[in-house]
Amino acid sequence: MSSFNFSSPLLRDKQTALDVQDLQGILNIKWKIWNKTLFSGSYTRIDQVFIIWGLLAAIIFTTAQFLSISWTTQAICWSTLSLIATAIMVVFTWFWVSVERLRWVVGCWVLLVLIGITMTDLGIFLGWGEVLMRLCPLWLGLSAIGYFYTGLGLKSRTLVLNSLVHLGAIALLPYISSWQFLATGIVMGFSLLILAQLQWDMRSPIEYKLLTLEQREFNRQQQQLRSV
Repeated sequence: MSSFNFSSPLLRDKQTALDVQDLQGILNIKWKIWNKTLFSGSYTRIDQVFIIWGLLAAIIFTTAQFLSISWTTQAICWSTLSLIATAIMVVFTWFWVSVERLRWVVGCWVLLVLIGITMTDLGIFLGWGEVLMRLCPLWLGLSAIGYFYTGLGLKSRTLVLNSLVHLGAIALLPYISSWQFLATGIVMGFSLLILAQLQWDMRSPIEYKLLTLEQREFNRQQQQLRSV
């Protein structure tokens, strides 16, 4: 059984020798002015999902903090965008999680998002004050659960630590009650964007049964390059 790789850094610069499942749908960005490169980065489908959810979380909670838009309007708008983001997450990650034998991880995240949307909308439309007062702990808690089981599935210390960060944020919310939406948006959004920008640890490669012999050989060559 795979175990945590304690020899790998929690976070480091992104690796360039990627496996087949990482290369599918990869987005390469390079911004240049004349011959000067301003920004260059490569983002896998997993990274792209992190960016989508990171930006969405930041926008949702920042809007709730600063803009006087009715809760009903926000519920309709954000629930719709969250469902769209959930569908994108499933489509973008399905090949990767299938190869890595981690479809259950995506399923669990879908369930957590649906629980969050349902509880939030019921709280708003039915006027459940207890739920409305705890929207930030609700979403931070759901995220903590998701990061924890994903960290266990991927054997990633970084993701497990991220779960603890979200739990720690819940403990701090009572001390910043007037700014809790902003704080929640920062914690959720910043965590996701960091994961998209850097390489985080995970288990050693497994036997990828869904790949062809040529693809498995390609992955073995990439793994050798990463070990140099």
